[in-house]
Amino acid sequence: MESLQSPLVLSSKLLPNSLKKPVLEVGFACFFKQRRVIQSVSIKRSVVCCSRKGGGGGSQDGSSAMLVNTDKKDASDSVGFHLVPPPSGDNGVIDPHEKLSTQKEAETGNSEGEEERKTKVTYNIVFVTSESAPYSKTGGLGDVCGSLPIALAAHGHRVMVVSPRYQNGTCSDEIFSGASDLEHPIKVHCFGGVQEVSFFHEYRAGVDWVFVDHPSYHRPGNPYGDGYGAFGDNQFRFTLLCHAACEAPLVLPLGGFTYGEKCLFLVNDWHASLVPVLLAAKYRPHGVYKDARTVLVIHNLAHQGVEPAVTYDNLGLPPEWYGAVEWVFPTWARTHALDTGQAVNLLKGAIVTVDRILTVSKGYAWEVTTPEGGYGLHELLTSRKAVINGITNGIDVSEWDPSSDEHIPFHYSAEDLSGKVQCKIALQKELSLPIRPDCPLIGFIGRLDYQKGIDVIRLATPELMGEDVQLVMLGSGNPEDEEWMRVMESTYRDKFRGWVGFNVPISHRITASCDILLMPSRFEPCGLNQLYAMRYGAVPVVHGTGGLRDTVENFNPYAGGGSGEGTGWTFSPLSKDTMLAALRVAIRTYREHKPSWERLMKRGMEKDYTWDKAALEYEQVFKWAFIDPPYVS
Repeated sequence: MESLQSPLVLSSKLLPNSLKKPVLEVGFACFFKQRRVIQSVSIKRSVVCCSRKGGGGGSQDGSSAMLVNTDKKDASDSVGFHLVPPPSGDNGVIDPHEKLSTQKEAETGNSEGEEERKTKVTYNIVFVTSESAPYSKTGGLGDVCGSLPIALAAHGHRVMVVSPRYQNGTCSDEIFSGASDLEHPIKVHCFGGVQEVSFFHEYRAGVDWVFVDHPSYHRPGNPYGDGYGAFGDNQFRFTLLCHAACEAPLVLPLGGFTYGEKCLFLVNDWHASLVPVLLAAKYRPHGVYKDARTVLVIHNLAHQGVEPAVTYDNLGLPPEWYGAVEWVFPTWARTHALDTGQAVNLLKGAIVTVDRILTVSKGYAWEVTTPEGGYGLHELLTSRKAVINGITNGIDVSEWDPSSDEHIPFHYSAEDLSGKVQCKIALQKELSLPIRPDCPLIGFIGRLDYQKGIDVIRLATPELMGEDVQLVMLGSGNPEDEEWMRVMESTYRDKFRGWVGFNVPISHRITASCDILLMPSRFEPCGLNQLYAMRYGAVPVVHGTGGLRDTVENFNPYAGGGSGEGTGWTFSPLSKDTMLAALRVAIRTYREHKPSWERLMKRGMEKDYTWDKAALEYEQVFKWAFIDPPYVS
């Protein structure tokens, strides 16, 4: 149940909690001596109760300047079209430190003479996530938790990633073949019983990849559901993950010794949100993890892990901690007159108890505090805005590199763009489109759902097909939208192709071949496709929201003495007309101002969106997290 809700936060006090038995039951590692129980500990941070007023909607209109296509032309052939320049000033990002420090704190030198960046302060970092590429991935969360740990390990940190060991009975299970059973099972007390989980481990790319194994992770489908919808026991499956993640640093002798108590937990989205609540409610009252810190990374606030209030007893938390995860639906969202609206919200519990909060772009850090983007949690997040920052995701430049990509037929770079038009011709042949190198090729890659703006694309396509363009779409999702793509392909045989499903090699070939990438997302916490597109010389046309607004700089043909600046176009508000206006301006620039277009492509290809850059910003947040004491002393 992931609806719009309004939270009700209750204060609570910790009462004595008996110490657990030795290590193989949830509690603390055997090497910890028994500590005196803290008799009374109160919550240090006050939490502002949130209003129950309307939960807000899912759409978000960015504040970018609207594009205006006029008939006036400039004499210079290097200048495209005329547009209203974007307004200067504050972009609304909540960041008390204005900018995250990206100063390099490095030591140099290794045995081969190559330079490696090493931070002056190193941490034992524990990622807790429901997915991590290449082992499991459904979207950006998997990309982040598959790449950022490697970047942080390269900076000298000790890094562990804890995620489930999914087995779906297909050949994809082989991805876990490099992980070996640590033969160190533990018992988890939750859901009215004792569950035994075991750990598998693989050391790769400087990172300890730890996989929690339990029968509930062994079933067909993706990490969250199958063709019939979301799994009904997801709360159980991810509660197990959180309990196991809390024990892993204490009991797993990775590389000969454990991570120990003084570590930094990076918990990702609602699936891992029980971790900071468990640390505060069950561990710190007994002196364990008193020096640990927690950072919540919000990849998509729309999903919060909301379930009926009666399930609280299943979470393995003390009764007095119910207020930390309590959630009350507004009256209008209740199902019947006797419905009290009471529920538990795991993401809300993390927001209350973590030390720092991160979003995956600076723009999204502001949007989550608005009624439109906060999904009922905006007031709670606003009350914690002093500890909220946004860091734009990076991309794996070894996988996404047009000069060496194994999925594309021709390679190219910013210095030699000749291979891009060859990729375009090859894709036109592959899809049986008319071979027209000079025809603007527009691409769309993404889920076919409301968030991605597929309804706006459907409204605009008849008019867009009136232009001399080709449109290629790749995606799956809503069956009605999938069928619409098939109908459009049969209607516009020379202009439209729709690939239903998702195919990694095809996504690379579309990105390498298209001239324009269209992303009309209603909200986009970060977005990766626009970063891939720019690296491959495809110019993004995006709705000005979240990470799209942060990463796509509006094209200004008059800057730099007529040489131009910017990497693409943003449009706002989200509508058929504004999207078509931006596309027509891009198409006109492509056709009539080739020098401007080429510089536009090269500026995007030269942008630095590597994970190494993002890792430096994460390190700054880690330092801030250790400045203040943890949530419960």
